[in-house]
Amino acid sequence: MNIDLSSKRILITGASRGIGKAIAKELSQSGAELLLHCRSNLEDAKQLADKLPSQAHIVPCDLANLHDVEGWLPELIHTYGQIDVLINNAGIAIHSPLEKNSQEWVLEWQRTLNVNLTAAALLCKEFISSCDPEKGGRIINISSRAAHRGNLLPYMAYAASKAGLIALTKSLASHLGKRGVKAFSVAPGFVNTDMADAFKSRFGEAHVGSDIALEKLTEPEDISPLICLLCSGLADHATGSTFDLNAGSYMR
Repeated sequence: MNIDLSSKRILITGASRGIGKAIAKELSQSGAELLLHCRSNLEDAKQLADKLPSQAHIVPCDLANLHDVEGWLPELIHTYGQIDVLINNAGIAIHSPLEKNSQEWVLEWQRTLNVNLTAAALLCKEFISSCDPEKGGRIINISSRAAHRGNLLPYMAYAASKAGLIALTKSLASHLGKRGVKAFSVAPGFVNTDMADAFKSRFGEAHVGSDIALEKLTEPEDISPLICLLCSGLADHATGSTFDLNAGSYMR
């Protein structure tokens, strides 16, 4: 199926590597104009933008700093024009054992929720406010299988934040559909990215691949075609849904 996104302007958070990078490549191949968010990987983001076939802009922001996030999306719209699709992909997973002192543990918990959930919610809020009542818009939140099955104790904040994303998505979809706003969650398992490499180095390769039903880990490129479909509007009647892409490691 050939999907034409040439009329779409799409913001992707965490676009400089991993899943975000694969999404950017897929959407660019379909003609979308892209706003590529990064925090500090400016060089990687620039290299990616230079190679994309469609127009792409680098838009830095520290999502952990909510003062920076507030008003950022309206500024982007003022500079580049109306955004049609918001993809909340950026995420962090901090190894934070319960044995840490409580003050440090809470700071890491808060940073994780700021990036993974609160910044995403704030972007959703400001995106919805900007949506044309006639055209609406689409929101795609990249969650995780950890939202359903939990995670190791040092990554409780990650699991909690990703579960919150799914609840956020359902709330938006339930009450904004008649305003033309559609919202979707995508919940990968382990994906072959830098984040998975960190797990491998800490817990071993066998742990990462031990519970998948397929012979290899999910690649970022296994996720990006679904994102392209959701951006297109061809799956709008799935609004509120969570799509599991986890190599069969969690089935509902």
